[in-house]
Formats: sequence, C-alpha cells, structure tokens
Amino acid sequence: MNISTNTALKPGTTRDTLDRRFCIAPMMDWTDKHCRMFHRILSKNTVLYSEMVTSGALIFGDKHRHLAYNEGEHPVALQLGGSDPIDLAKCARLAQEYGYDEVNLNVGCPSDRVQNNMIGACLMEYPEKVRDCMSAMQDAVDIPVTIKHRLGIDNLDSDELLHHFVDTVQTSGCSTFIVHARKAILQGLSPKENRDVPPLQYDRVYKLKQAFPELEIIINGGIKTLDDSQEHLKHVDGVMMGREAYQNPYILAEVDSALYGISQQVMSRIEAVEAYLPYIEEQLRQDVYLNHISRHILGIFHGMPGGKQFRRLISEEAHKRGAGIEVIQQALAKIKEFN
Repeated sequence: MNISTNTALKPGTTRDTLDRRFCIAPMMDWTDKHCRMFHRILSKNTVLYSEMVTSGALIFGDKHRHLAYNEGEHPVALQLGGSDPIDLAKCARLAQEYGYDEVNLNVGCPSDRVQNNMIGACLMEYPEKVRDCMSAMQDAVDIPVTIKHRLGIDNLDSDELLHHFVDTVQTSGCSTFIVHARKAILQGLSPKENRDVPPLQYDRVYKLKQAFPELEIIINGGIKTLDDSQEHLKHVDGVMMGREAYQNPYILAEVDSALYGISQQVMSRIEAVEAYLPYIEEQLRQDVYLNHISRHILGIFHGMPGGKQFRRLISEEAHKRGAGIEVIQQALAKIKEFN
C-alpha cells in the first residue's frame, strides 16, 4: 500500500491510517474493479471506493463476485448498503477478510429501491439505528469503518438535525464522515435528479467541521477540478470527487503532485493507456469481455484531438465477440495521428 505521509496541506488532520485527502466516490455501474485499476495507474495515493454492495447480496449471493478486486488497487474501500447491525457486521468481517482497507456505510443513496429496503439516505431519519449499525461493524473489524451521508432529507434539513445525526453516530466510534453537500429529496426526484437539483451547500459542511474538529470530514458533491479541491482542503480534511473523475479521468494524473505533495513526472494520457494494456490482456485471458474493461477509459482523451475517434472505435468494436487488445491499440493509433 502506498500511502503518503506528507501532511503539508492539512497540518491539523484528524485522519486515521488512510490518507483520504482525495477520494473517488462509489458510483453504481462505474467504479468496479476494472475502473479502479485504471484510476490507480493515474494516482497512487487516491483512496478508491467500490460500488455499493448490499448486505443481502453478500450474505445470500456470490460473495467472491462482489468482493473480488485487484491487489494493485490499495488503498481501496468497500461500500456497504444495509440497516441490520448483525448483517452489516458479518459483511464488514468479509471486507476485512478480503483485505479491504476500509468499510463504508451508504447513508446517501436516494433511490426508491434502496429506500424500500431501509438502505441509503432514508436512514438519516434514524440516527440511533445508524449508530447501532456503525457500532456493530466497529466491533466486528479492526479496519476503519466510515459513513457517507447527505446534509439531510426532505424537510429534515437543518444544521441542528445534521449535527445531531453526526453527534449520535460518532458515539459509535466512527470518526470519518463523508458528506455529500446536498440534501436528498426522497419523494419526487429520481436518483439522477438528486445529484443535481438540490443545491450544493458547501458552507454547511465547513460548519460541520468547525462544530466537530475532532472528526475527519470529507466533502463530496459537484467537485470538478483540483483547484476546487485545494480550496475545500482549507476547510475540511478531504475531498471526494465523483462523476468528473470518471468522465475525465486524466484529472487524476496530477492528484499525487498537486494534493499529496509528491514530486514526480506526470504521465501522459497515452502513457496511462499503455500502462493499462497488460491489465487488459490479463483480464482477457480470464475470459472477461473487452467492453467490460474498455468502457472505463473512454474519457481519458476528453477534449483532446482524436478523442472522438478513440471513443468511437472502442464503442463500435469492443462489444463484438472475440474483440481483443488490438481494438485498444488501433484506437491509440488514431490518437497518435493527431498528437
């Protein structure tokens, strides 16, 4: 595991053994193990989060399919969805047995499906229940147990209620709170709309850190640049970037130098894809379909000459039966024609 000990940006950090000053958010259908492996090529220090896995899927489903990852992904966290303390404790133990560096509880997802199973943002209405879940997981494992939540839900949306939620949950021993700086509207908005419609309120996350200086507070929501990240780090302990990191992954190439203070030469976009080729070949030998891997690199040439041709060739060819590494090589050749 490659974790920076440089604390120049955050002399008063409250972080534990993981340096979460920059993280990539858990994103359903996006941050699978192939995506995380590509992101790790671009940044050695960013903390990576899995897609949310429900406790039921782990207890009753194919554990290995949900938990398998690449050793090169560290530091990597498993995000869980659930509300039963006993089940979540079992799943936290599985995360530790598999070697994850952290287990995180999702208290932010607003979808109807998870609400109906008492998972996600709806749990903000029940801070004592969340505390009990966190306590059970803390008791079950030695790795850090963290939480990701919203500012509030529906009409339960005030600093007083937010601070009560955090104050209640932190009695479990949880010291890391990842806060999406929007409330969730559970009735009337889709999950997609909940990522954009409720206004961002970064100042409320800053106030939360001021009210709980002993806690590690990570800010999430609408963060698009490393300059934005540096500004947030003046007020909180860490930044979690979501869609921008996926759609424009090359932003990660400067994270280690810009945010972790590590002096190094930044790899080019072409170098990043070429460094990923051995992984792609290894996965193809394991009968993984090329498009399951290649979809995560489509944004690497975002805004660059030849980027559209790169994306088009991969999109048209990678899903075909028998598609191999030559598809990526041909797409790279298109890029090199323009650069």
